[in-house]
Amino acid sequence: MKSITYSNLRIWNGFSTDYSEDTSITVTDGTISGIGKSGPNPRDMTGLTVVPGLIDAHVHMTLDPAISSMDVQLAQTDIEIQSKMDTRAREMVHAGITTARDLGGGRWLEIDLRERIRSNEVPGPRLLCAGQPLTSHNGHCHFWGGVATSESEIEEVIQRQHEHEVDLVKIMATGGMYTKISKPGLAQFSQEHFDFAVQTANGLGYRVAAHCHGTQGIARAARAGVDTIEHCSWLSRDGSRSTCDKKVAREISERGIWVSPTVNAGWARFMAGNGKFENLLKKLFSTMKACGVKFIASTDAGIPNVRHHELAHALDVFAKLAGLSCVETLRTATSNAAQALAIDHVTGTIEKGKAADLLFVEGDPLNDLGVLQRPAMVVSQGSEHRNGS
Repeated sequence: MKSITYSNLRIWNGFSTDYSEDTSITVTDGTISGIGKSGPNPRDMTGLTVVPGLIDAHVHMTLDPAISSMDVQLAQTDIEIQSKMDTRAREMVHAGITTARDLGGGRWLEIDLRERIRSNEVPGPRLLCAGQPLTSHNGHCHFWGGVATSESEIEEVIQRQHEHEVDLVKIMATGGMYTKISKPGLAQFSQEHFDFAVQTANGLGYRVAAHCHGTQGIARAARAGVDTIEHCSWLSRDGSRSTCDKKVAREISERGIWVSPTVNAGWARFMAGNGKFENLLKKLFSTMKACGVKFIASTDAGIPNVRHHELAHALDVFAKLAGLSCVETLRTATSNAAQALAIDHVTGTIEKGKAADLLFVEGDPLNDLGVLQRPAMVVSQGSEHRNGS
């Protein structure tokens, strides 16, 4: 049994509005075994604050953000992709990301990475993987192999993911930006097919994430009872920017569905210029908040120029656009994210019995999210990580 105590700390537990009075955390065999009491092998952490390890609820581990062409992405060999994924996983955990949810790939390479991280072959965050997303003929990310046009085909696609031991199912409710022949503003499945897909996934024990840009698809996803809505862009049927449908937003809230808006660091560009788009985004977020919608942090890492290890850089942008305090924003990337992903019994907070997923920083993250960008040390399931190690 291996134990260590990190002492003389300032602790934010993941849910409180302020730091706790406890000043030490004991970790035994990768699990938090004690808080606030002296323990074995004490290590003095004077001057550091610790928060739960961060959770990015939407990434694509197989995608290279330096490649803008999907054709070029798909032309990479498995060996090339695996090598890059190993690097990304290491960079993520060094940046304080101890859990990430992978929402789509075509060859289940991210599931292989998940297993290699679990067996300590490579350092990286805990991964939850969806495998091939369910999509329509020529629909968003059809090239990943999850095409279905009937109930039997929907069942077949979900069963195939089940055989590859996915952690959840993803449905492309609408078209997407990076599949040019699809229509982001239009739903890709009828309500009946959407309901069937969710019921089939739930029947196998899976939660469901839904990619939704258009309001039509958002409404169908909400009615079908998905667990998270990705993007939630509120586009009109023609793909133009629209207003938040308050009736649908209230249904999202009433059903306990979480919104994962995939705000990455690059969204800072929307806060430049004349502010028109910034104001539109702020209005969408404020309307959703007024309707009771709950958010979790996500970046869509892997799409062009969105790097996998930059969740901490995105959080300050997210806070400004969504009108969230530092504490509220931190919860979206820790305790709330863990609840939305149904892993709150494992991680997301600093509590006895939870996994030792810890991010140590200098400074005051409850008043300055920027300090999260400079980890002093990261502990992921009990393993210590520092840049360069």
